[in-house]
Amino acid sequence: MNVVASFSILGDFVRSVGGERVAVTTLVGPNGDAHVYTPTPADAKTITSAKLVFVNGLGFEGWLPRLVKSAGGKATVVTATQGIKPREADEGGHDHGGKHDHGHDDPHAWQSVANAGIYVRNIRNALAAADPAGAEVYKANAEAYLDKLLVLESDVRAAVADIPEAQRKVISTHDAFGYFSGAYGIQFVAPQGVSTESEASARDVARIITQIRKAKIPAVFLENVSDPRLIRRIAAETGAKIGGTLYSDSLTAENGDAPTYIAMVRHNIKTLAGALTP
Repeated sequence: MNVVASFSILGDFVRSVGGERVAVTTLVGPNGDAHVYTPTPADAKTITSAKLVFVNGLGFEGWLPRLVKSAGGKATVVTATQGIKPREADEGGHDHGGKHDHGHDDPHAWQSVANAGIYVRNIRNALAAADPAGAEVYKANAEAYLDKLLVLESDVRAAVADIPEAQRKVISTHDAFGYFSGAYGIQFVAPQGVSTESEASARDVARIITQIRKAKIPAVFLENVSDPRLIRRIAAETGAKIGGTLYSDSLTAENGDAPTYIAMVRHNIKTLAGALTP
């Protein structure tokens, strides 16, 4: 059965549940940004031949409804976040400049492993409804994957428990970790005065240094302050560790750090724990 998933993380869930009965095409592939994606005529063709189109919803893929319509609108669209209580996009004071402006709801629900379980159950139900002959296979695959998620959830909680409570905060330009923060108690603080649209000025850097010292923030993950000299200066003047890369909206290619959802979460918690444990 041909199915489509809007982006790489969702594609991984669908493959895990669908197994060999399902051919999954992912529209926004590894290392792609679903926020700013521009669909191609080939995408419309892909959707025309698909039985199901899996989407995240919560305003994540603003370009998708138009694409489905232009493809003739025959595929059933399945919203994988159905049943998840959305967080408000600005909870936790995240920076919503530029590409991450979704309106009211924060769509990055997969950042909580418990929510990932809801995605998987929704996918299982939709596949079974579209292909009743495979229902038992989908059920068994989903159960096996949900067991892995239970282990993952427990490992993430154990890793956070090892981080002293006062250390559980980082500065990050990601506003994609609201659900992770809510579920596991690591606080993601937006850097003051830095826009995601422009390079940080000397004044911005001074502001961040003051902010880190004042809030005693032990680690910095600053994607858009990309000049390594600035990052090194921030680290040298504050004693904060430079955290490394966190993956939020996209998996990596097979040879990267996060080729699957489970690998992504494991990489992120290991990176966070490494930066936050004294």
